[in-house]
Amino acid sequence: MHAQSFLIQALVYLSAGVVSVVAAKRLGLGSVLGYLIAGLIIGPYALSLVGEQADVMKFAEFGVVILLFLIGLEVRPALLWSMRKTIFGLGGAQVLATAFAIAAAATLLGLDWRTALAVGLVLAMSSTAIVLQTLDEKGLRQGAIGRAAFGVLLLQDLSVIPLFALLPLLATHAPVVTGAVQAHGTGSLISSLPAWLQTLAVLAAVATVIGVGRFAVRPMFRFIAQARLREIFTASALLIVVGVAALMQMVGLSAALGAFLAGVVLAESEFRRELETDIEPFRGLLLGLFFITVGAQIDVPLILTQPLLLLGVVLGLMTLKFTVMFSLAKIGGASNRVASAVGVALAQGGEFAFVLLAFTVGAGVIDPKLASLLTAAVAMSMAFTPLTVIAYERIARWLDAHVVAPAIPDPVFEEGEPDIIIAGFGRFGQIAGRMLTANGFRSTVLDSDIEQIELLRRFGRPVHYGDATRLDLLRAAGAEKARMLIVALDDQAKTSELVERARKAFPNIIILARAFDRRHAYDLLANGADAVERETFEASLALGVTALRKLGFRAHRAQRAADFFRRHDRRTFEELRPIWGQTEAYMLASRDAQDTMNKLLAADLERMKPEGADGWETSGRDEDIREEAEREGWESGA
Repeated sequence: MHAQSFLIQALVYLSAGVVSVVAAKRLGLGSVLGYLIAGLIIGPYALSLVGEQADVMKFAEFGVVILLFLIGLEVRPALLWSMRKTIFGLGGAQVLATAFAIAAAATLLGLDWRTALAVGLVLAMSSTAIVLQTLDEKGLRQGAIGRAAFGVLLLQDLSVIPLFALLPLLATHAPVVTGAVQAHGTGSLISSLPAWLQTLAVLAAVATVIGVGRFAVRPMFRFIAQARLREIFTASALLIVVGVAALMQMVGLSAALGAFLAGVVLAESEFRRELETDIEPFRGLLLGLFFITVGAQIDVPLILTQPLLLLGVVLGLMTLKFTVMFSLAKIGGASNRVASAVGVALAQGGEFAFVLLAFTVGAGVIDPKLASLLTAAVAMSMAFTPLTVIAYERIARWLDAHVVAPAIPDPVFEEGEPDIIIAGFGRFGQIAGRMLTANGFRSTVLDSDIEQIELLRRFGRPVHYGDATRLDLLRAAGAEKARMLIVALDDQAKTSELVERARKAFPNIIILARAFDRRHAYDLLANGADAVERETFEASLALGVTALRKLGFRAHRAQRAADFFRRHDRRTFEELRPIWGQTEAYMLASRDAQDTMNKLLAADLERMKPEGADGWETSGRDEDIREEAEREGWESGA
């Protein structure tokens, strides 16, 4: 019967997740909100299709554990050093400023200062799972917004270590054992110890994880890798995560915190990429289950009995956190757009709040009734986050269309009219820019990444700070007389926006744009780009040529295969362009084009088999062009 009940519950969770997430994605709400809605629907306060959530929550929290382990694997010394200002500067300022601001507000509402400070420290955390998932879905993970949010979240995760040690020192009354405490604290070996001994035990546990991870785990993985059994390696990776998490829970710490520490210890290991690949599939599934259980735990009776109080707490929390984060980001030099986006993304409470609130109740720091109210507020703030992000995006688009942006100090451009303006000087724009400069063309470069600009200026490259989508800034940079605009931004939406605006404002300029994929390339051409280049196409072809040569092809044969593939792909791109947007017709035509290319390429390579000893001594280029023209005529007549 127990097995049957388990299977039924699994069926309910999976069905609710699939249906709700698909519906939410279709409505543009994002997968996180879909999971939360699914949990609310099947939870005890709606359809009540599932029973007690405590056991499921323990299992679901393992998704957060895996997420924190994967984040820990990214915390390498090089990353910490390159993002030190964001992590320790912006992140540290956010935690302290938010904690003290919330503590001050709580004190004014009548809480004891120790309780108020504990509340502030707990609520200063944001949801790593929700923020990163949302940024991934919006395509913002790699830009300025994603880097700032990741830096702050990373510092928040790191700050949990001292919080577990310091929060018991703020105790105002005797510890209270509740169901929540039991759910999160079962098996703790230090719960009955004095506060100072608990602090020492926590520090000892952290030191043990670091020591064992550095001196024992790597040799173990080397030994396992010699067995050459992938499933054993995956099992061993999960064993490390589960083992460290269980050890940390036994001393009263968060399992997610232990996993994060384990990931940090292994960040410089040669097995880091293998660990990420093996564990990644478990993350998405378990995180979805975690969000469902969070939605199921939203206390609907509390909302109905105290709706104004709870709504006030949620709105007050999110407004206060947004204000603090926006202000700190502006002080750090971020634009209004970046500061606003980061503030909106980090305005909610975090998953660590559930653990920390239960921990503080057990330590006698926060009253159980207050903890229950705050738990509901955190869950609601997490549920509101996808909605606030959508609202922010719509407001931002409306402001871009109807409101003139406040004046930003414009850069002082060099005298003389540039031949080319380059918008975005990252890994893509730099290569194009260096090639053009080496051939005698004058260029003006615009970028909105302060850290990137500072780095490039150290190398003597004159890069100007500014948002290239501003037409007044483009005019000041010389766009009205420049011959060409190269759009090499990292942001897909901004690239499309800039191309469209520039084409309308400067009809005579040549616009070349970086496309993220074929779909984006069609959109850019429709918006007015003269030509586009898919960012990975040529690099992938070059890798293909190298692969063919390593597999035994002669140089000419490999290069000719790449040339043929390039010409056919570009011809197909143009032929399919008129039916882009007609999904079925495009898919059918694309399949036919792929089959045709495979046949032609096979025939072309078959003809080259009798080539001479020297792979380059074959028919001349004129013959290649004539043969290709014949093939094009044959294909168009087919």
